[in-house]
Amino acid sequence: MALNAEVEPVKNSRAHSYEATDIVVLEGLEPVRARPGMYIGSTGPSGLHHLVWEVVDNAVDEAMAGRADRIDVTLLGGGGCRVVDNGAGIPVEPHKQYPDVSSAELVLTTLHAGGKFGGASYKVSGGLHGVGVSVVNALSKRLILEIDRADKHHVAEFANGGNRKKALKVTGPAPRGRTGTTVTFWPDPKVFEDIEFRAQTVIERLQVMAFLNRGLEIRFSDERPGREQKMTFRYTGGIVDYVKHLNAAKESLFKKVCSFTQSEEDQEVEIALQWNTGFHESIHSFANGISTMEGGMHEEGFRKALTNAVNRYARAKGQLKEKDDNFLGEDIREGLTGIISVRLRDPQFEGQTKAKLGNVSIRSLVERATNEKLGDWLEENPREANQIVQKSLVAARARVAARTARDLTRRKSALDGAGLPGKLVDCSSRDPCESELFIVEGNSAGGSAKDARDPRTQAILPIRGKILNVERARIDKMLKNVEIQALISAIGGGVAEDFDLNKVRYHKVIVLADADVDGSHIRTLLLTLFFRQMKLLVEGGYVYVAQPPLYSTLVGKEKAYLKDDLAKARFTEDHPTHKAEFQRLKGLGEMDFNELRETTIDPARRSLLQVTVEQAAVADEVCSVLMGDDVELRRTFIQQNAKDVRFLDI
Repeated sequence: MALNAEVEPVKNSRAHSYEATDIVVLEGLEPVRARPGMYIGSTGPSGLHHLVWEVVDNAVDEAMAGRADRIDVTLLGGGGCRVVDNGAGIPVEPHKQYPDVSSAELVLTTLHAGGKFGGASYKVSGGLHGVGVSVVNALSKRLILEIDRADKHHVAEFANGGNRKKALKVTGPAPRGRTGTTVTFWPDPKVFEDIEFRAQTVIERLQVMAFLNRGLEIRFSDERPGREQKMTFRYTGGIVDYVKHLNAAKESLFKKVCSFTQSEEDQEVEIALQWNTGFHESIHSFANGISTMEGGMHEEGFRKALTNAVNRYARAKGQLKEKDDNFLGEDIREGLTGIISVRLRDPQFEGQTKAKLGNVSIRSLVERATNEKLGDWLEENPREANQIVQKSLVAARARVAARTARDLTRRKSALDGAGLPGKLVDCSSRDPCESELFIVEGNSAGGSAKDARDPRTQAILPIRGKILNVERARIDKMLKNVEIQALISAIGGGVAEDFDLNKVRYHKVIVLADADVDGSHIRTLLLTLFFRQMKLLVEGGYVYVAQPPLYSTLVGKEKAYLKDDLAKARFTEDHPTHKAEFQRLKGLGEMDFNELRETTIDPARRSLLQVTVEQAAVADEVCSVLMGDDVELRRTFIQQNAKDVRFLDI
């Protein structure tokens, strides 16, 4: 065809018709099976564990309603999970709108069916979308429902995505007059990438639930062969105990914990605060027991009132003069560990993930309570109040110094031209969506990675040795570190409060280090930097850890690479007649570029682990334990997590 020739427009020959017969109506639980990610976020590990959270949240709702004081969660051999509460038990009578089915079966097989949309059964509840246990049923290969109510024990069974296998019926008397609900389910392997629960993930969530519900006893049991363990959580101090727990790995500024509550109409707020000598704020908020990782109105009200209350106190005591500027919120929050827990009748969450709270009324309540109660506490505790003010003064000076360091860094970058570190081997693409940055340990590995990469979309930044541990350093000291300067410049989004996700130059920032002790330390230091100073990078899903294989072996004339000892063991099981000789691979710097490309760089063959922050409070605690000064606490953490080490995602 000649250039500029006129061509008759034609319809796309591959276009499909769109008629009334093409409209598909999904009924019952079919929408969940068709699009599980819409309901549980993903079909990976987070989605798998979300099934447990949905059932546990229902049990916690019973506790918040005053009908339960104990929950038992058991991981079963064979991949199942059982959740038992001693609440009232789901109603078993036929429903007035659907007289042919029991109310309990309706709750298990119908989206948006439950007792949380009206009436007085639940004054507050975390499961307000009403899709929780029905989604669990839809995504399980088998689910058994047991209800103890009115001195009778009822049982129903469902299979293969929520299909009723055995209708609800009475099987005998309730044990010793017990009431409550038991849900036992087995996730469907056709839905999930992996159906094995991680014990520590479940334990961490259950402990948080116990902290948030003072006096509630939660028992955990792992009955899987080789992993047997039992734990019980019950906290009479509630969120005060939670703050002490989070600060256990840090040096507290003072021993007292400031705590207060206030309620009005159908909502209440409970807050606990304690400062430590560290440099990072750790404020975690919850609404009806649900972690609001993205904050919301309750956090807004607290932050504003906290800043006002401390500034008002400092001025009244003459510690801030007329000529002095007020402290900024970040000055006051340095080293603050705080829990904000609100309960309200009709929470407005943003989306099914419930990550942000939108109720304006709760902002007003939290702001009033903090202004009044925190102001009183400061007056009643002058020694601690003075320590808070003095720490804020030091933080304010450090903020000014950090601002100067940032400005100096920007001026240097402007003089250098492009503003990128000289050792960065950049990619040619300027589209962040397809661009990747490999942070490589050492110049020798950097050289191999440079030759192994795709120069169009893959950039290489070699770093020398171990970067500064930012857990123990203020931002002004951090910004003087040459390797951290290079990282900040290469990634492009800035740092701390100035960080802008829209300016990030690569949507995959990949940590590539040796699979030895030094490599693990380097990975941990880098992830601490990202979590503390570029948190949005982690929350946006931009941070990855490369997983170079530990072993290689020959299968015929082809070389096979095995990621770890577990992969090696599986290979041996799958090839019982194969006399394999396994070679332990050398460090990245000793791999030639072909081997590095084949095992670690090539997107078609590599193995990447995405770093996520599902529970900010837990991630904060782990960061403090692993990177803090308390050696004994770190040893205890490692010992407790040893059984789950193959799940460890840093």
